[in-house]
Amino acid sequence: MSVQLNHIIIPARDRKTSAEFLAHVLGVETGPPMGPFVPVTTSNGVTLDFMDSTDFRWHHCAFLVTEEEFDEIFGRITEAGIPYYANPDHSGPGEINRRDGGRGVYFDDPNGHNMEVLTVPYGGWK
Repeated sequence: MSVQLNHIIIPARDRKTSAEFLAHVLGVETGPPMGPFVPVTTSNGVTLDFMDSTDFRWHHCAFLVTEEEFDEIFGRITEAGIPYYANPDHSGPGEINRRDGGRGVYFDDPNGHNMEVLTVPYGGWK
């Protein structure tokens, strides 16, 4: 059996604003609205479908990127003045982490969802 994640629904107070925020930071485009969703698709085909909602808890999404992509994404984070952290609990403000010989950074989207970009998966394997 080949199990793959296809999509995840991300609740948002404003689906369009939230999808555009993440797409901008990651350097990708939003897709056209599909029913109640505004999609952001990653290079491996997983779609984050943003949907309007007022009742939700925060989610955590981690994006594995190349070193070059990390530099570009981190540049957009700092240029936009988005607060960032070395750790998911918001410790290490204004810092990145260097776990497993890679780099990682956490930031919140407009809804308080905890987003992460990292260059090496946990445990150091690729």
